[in-house]
Amino acid sequence: MKLYYLPGACSLASHIVLEWIGKPYETQVVGRDELKQPPYLALNPAGAVPTLVDGDFVLTQSAAILEYLAELSPEPGLLPESPRERAEVRRWLGFCNADLHRTFALIFTAGYYTDNAEFQQQLVSKTESKLVQLFSIIDKQLEGKQWITGTRSIADPYLYTILRWARGKKIDITSLKNLQTFFAGMENDAGVKVALQAQGLS
Repeated sequence: MKLYYLPGACSLASHIVLEWIGKPYETQVVGRDELKQPPYLALNPAGAVPTLVDGDFVLTQSAAILEYLAELSPEPGLLPESPRERAEVRRWLGFCNADLHRTFALIFTAGYYTDNAEFQQQLVSKTESKLVQLFSIIDKQLEGKQWITGTRSIADPYLYTILRWARGKKIDITSLKNLQTFFAGMENDAGVKVALQAQGLS
């Protein structure tokens, strides 16, 4: 298997899960300028990361890749067996992907929507407030838990990756103590450390 990634992007979650499942893999860093070039677009027409290549199978989209890896290697239990437990993992994976990540995109791409600097500043400010609200929801979910659903799953590396973005953009969520504890625990995880080092993030 080969993972194409951009350091620190959402592909970090897939990188961590590859470490957790313990199967052989290789990685290929993709520069921002390469994302929109024909060779990479042939793999991922959206010009985004991650892309996972497994033999003749090419898969894009973080949530799909994370589920595929968990299904491929069920031993670590990153996607539970019972329908209800799986639904819980998918609920919080969806929250990270469709709510937190999508909202963060407004900060990363504010200049795409307008050239008006004042409007960009307003958009970023309101988006930061929305993110704090969303983070508060998941902070409540983490009460008394080490992992989002109570057991380690594919949702956890996605949340960790997004929390790194929050720190990078200086979004103040220091009052959300459960999230701070979760982040610290992920930072101490052996697989996380390997992925961070490989991506030049530690």
